Amino acid sequence: MRARPITPERAVEEVCGRIAGAPREVWRRVAVDGPPAAEPWVLADALVGPLRAAGRDVVRVSARDFLRPASLRFEFGREDPDVYYDQWLDVGGLVREVLGPLEPGGSGKVLPSLWDSELDRATRARYTAVQPGGVVLLDGALLLGRGLPLDMVVHLTLSPGALARRTPDEDAWTLPAFARYEREVEPLRAADVVLKMDDPRHPALVESV
Repeated sequence: MRARPITPERAVEEVCGRIAGAPREVWRRVAVDGPPAAEPWVLADALVGPLRAAGRDVVRVSARDFLRPASLRFEFGREDPDVYYDQWLDVGGLVREVLGPLEPGGSGKVLPSLWDSELDRATRARYTAVQPGGVVLLDGALLLGRGLPLDMVVHLTLSPGALARRTPDEDAWTLPAFARYEREVEPLRAADVVLKMDDPRHPALVESV
C-alpha cells in the first residue's frame, strides 16, 4: 500500500464523490471509523454539506450515542481495554434503530441517538425519516469486524506513535484495544477508503499497489 498526500478539502471531495456516486434510489449507510485521536466526527460532519449540495438527504449519527449503560460498560472496571473493545458499543441497538431500517424494504426511519453516556440515561430522541437515496453518516471507533450492515466504511488510521501522542494521558488505557483492532480486523484492508491522519492538516489517501 502507498499513501498519496492530499489536502483536507480534497479528502472530503474524494469521499463525498464516492458516496454521492451510488444509485440515488437506495439508502446508503456510511461509517467514518477511527480512534478518538483521529477525530472521525470531524470528517463525518464535513461531509454533510457537500452531500446535501449533491442532492442527498443526510442524517448524522455517532456511535458514542449508542453505548451500553454504565452498569454494563464498567462491570469489570473503568479501564479494561478488552471490555472497551468488546462490550462498550450497543451493537444490537445500533443495528435495530439505525442500520436495519435502511435495509431494502425497511421503514427508513432511524433513531439518531439512543443513550446519553454522560447522564447514563436514554436520550428520548425522536425518529427521523431518511428520504429515498439518503445517507446515514455514522462516526465511531472500532466499528469494523462487528457484522454491522454498512454500505461503505472510511477508516482513519494513525501510526502507533501518532496514536499514542494524540491520545490524552487519561485515555492511554484504550491503546491496547486499538492495537488489537489492527491485529484482528486489519481495518486498512477491510475498509473501502483509508485516510492516514498522523497530521490532520496533511492527510494521505492510502491506496493499494
